[in-house]
Amino acid sequence: MAKKVIIMGGAGRDFHNFNVYFKDNPHYEVVAFTAAPQIPGVEGRFYPTELAGKLYPTGIPIYFETELASLIRRHTVELVAFSYSDVPYSEVMHQASIAMAEDADFIMLGAKSTMLKSAKPVIAVCAVRTGCGKSQTTRKICEILMARGKRVVVVRHPMAYGDLGKQVVQRFSSYDDFARHRCSIEEREEYEHLVDLGILVFAGVDYQKILQEAEREADIIIWDGGNNDIPFFLPDIHIVLFDPHRPGHELLYYPGETNMLMADIAIINKVNTAVPEQIEQVRHNIELHAPQAQIILADSKITVSEEGLIKNKRVLVVEDGPTLTHGGMSYGAGMIAAEMYGAAEIVDPRPYSVGTLRETYEKYPHIGPLLPAMGYSPAQIADLEKTINSVACDLVLLATPIRLDRLLSINRPLLQVSYDYSDHGQPDLESILLSFLAGLIT
Repeated sequence: MAKKVIIMGGAGRDFHNFNVYFKDNPHYEVVAFTAAPQIPGVEGRFYPTELAGKLYPTGIPIYFETELASLIRRHTVELVAFSYSDVPYSEVMHQASIAMAEDADFIMLGAKSTMLKSAKPVIAVCAVRTGCGKSQTTRKICEILMARGKRVVVVRHPMAYGDLGKQVVQRFSSYDDFARHRCSIEEREEYEHLVDLGILVFAGVDYQKILQEAEREADIIIWDGGNNDIPFFLPDIHIVLFDPHRPGHELLYYPGETNMLMADIAIINKVNTAVPEQIEQVRHNIELHAPQAQIILADSKITVSEEGLIKNKRVLVVEDGPTLTHGGMSYGAGMIAAEMYGAAEIVDPRPYSVGTLRETYEKYPHIGPLLPAMGYSPAQIADLEKTINSVACDLVLLATPIRLDRLLSINRPLLQVSYDYSDHGQPDLESILLSFLAGLIT
């Protein structure tokens, strides 16, 4: 008889693991997916029939992970497959304990079982935590390769929060594509800068089909990772980002440590805003646990167009949402810019928060007087707009990767904070990357 399975996830790795390991496999019957708490609108969702395959004519239901124990009992589940990322080891084992207490086995699928092999060279950009600077590094790599005449296609880790049947393969080459695919703020944060550079981006749900489409248009494929997940494609070059503002986290979060151990190139980012002791702690951990990795130091260069506007102002700081929430940071580029350029006060938005934003603060109390740019759904985007416009401030400092004022109607003066990759001395990324690529491309 087929072994009954629950796949735990967050609308990304879980679907990929199903597609490449459990789908059409008569030895398993996946009775449910469970979704992580930050994913909105889970109630009533199904992994649809057209994606689930012939063994699941009615699709597969998706529940909140808080129902894990009851689902195991209800369906006599024998196996729980843990399939999401950026989770502290204590939380992984907490979920394992629940599964084992209900007489189910607990597994995490490894790289060999889940990485797809491409016919084109693949460079993977991953990290040990959310918010280390993958996106800016991906842009830099694309610029290096495009300057050498290479056709670069970026494939982004999934953020499949909408109609899954319409998200099988998504191709982004213009802003019209963002509207057509009804992208969330989180999705646009990852895609817009790349499209602005003329770079084609793919994402979606079925990464075997996505890979086939990407290979048709690329000389080189860049895997742009999400959270601290390992790549879905087998990389020829595995680049991993580290954050010295969170030293030691490279040993404490799943599966970020796996990325570290697999790294060909280890980039310690944000060196310009970290203290030397933190940088050296991260370097020591890399040298001890991943001695094969070539270490590069990098700055996350923070810029604003009119820095004088910040001085002596009461400022609302809006930061990248995932970096603050499951990334665990209590500040980001916006807070650094506010302090760097002399803001008189950081206005606390929590008393003004509404709806899902208020729930976010309750769920992530470490965030403090910053506003995470949450936008997983239209309702959440509306809550974000209302919260921003309610805060009594002189200036809104937008430190998100995209121009939120293109999506929201903001009734306060605003200023955009940008952050980009910059080498911090030698060795530099370009020379190291080209040395690794020497045997792969002409």
